[in-house]
Amino acid sequence: MEIDGSLEIVECPNVYPPSEDSYLLIRALSPNPGEMVLEIGCGSGIVSMHMALAGADVVACDIDPDAVACAKGNAERNGIRMRVVQSDLFSDVDGVFDLIVFNLPYLPFSDDGPMAKAWSGGADGLGPLGRLLKELPRRLRPGGQLVVVVSSLSDMKAFEKMAAGFQVETLASEKLFFEELKVISLRPTTS
Repeated sequence: MEIDGSLEIVECPNVYPPSEDSYLLIRALSPNPGEMVLEIGCGSGIVSMHMALAGADVVACDIDPDAVACAKGNAERNGIRMRVVQSDLFSDVDGVFDLIVFNLPYLPFSDDGPMAKAWSGGADGLGPLGRLLKELPRRLRPGGQLVVVVSSLSDMKAFEKMAAGFQVETLASEKLFFEELKVISLRPTTS
């Protein structure tokens, strides 16, 4: 998708703001009108809003109540219809989806600061990805996919182990000063 520069995005205290990884993810996505889409870890809501503008039926969730309030406010401010809920991955989200998007906390550091859940992916930099992948086949419609953002700073060998049993495709990448970001599609393999 193209970045819509006309969106009015308010950055909220202690909520992950739109950044290079957000824009890379938006450019890599191509949701179809009418598709059921879930964004996990929606932060400011910028990615979900772009998917809703493309015609997708969007549910946006975040574990952080501040992010939920921020995404709701940004959607309302821009007249965008999408459902925003507080949820730890799928805990408070029902249904199955054509596309699940997660700009996961991918930095391999542990922190307990106010924004730690937004960027701190623990020792391997993969955060809750393992938990998500276990439930993913039950949450995707046939032919559906998960799209995630990962960093070259993450433990990519651990990522490859987690992704065994999925078709993996790199949709986009961008080299930054100290890392390379990749947008990766994972589709469950059919048995």
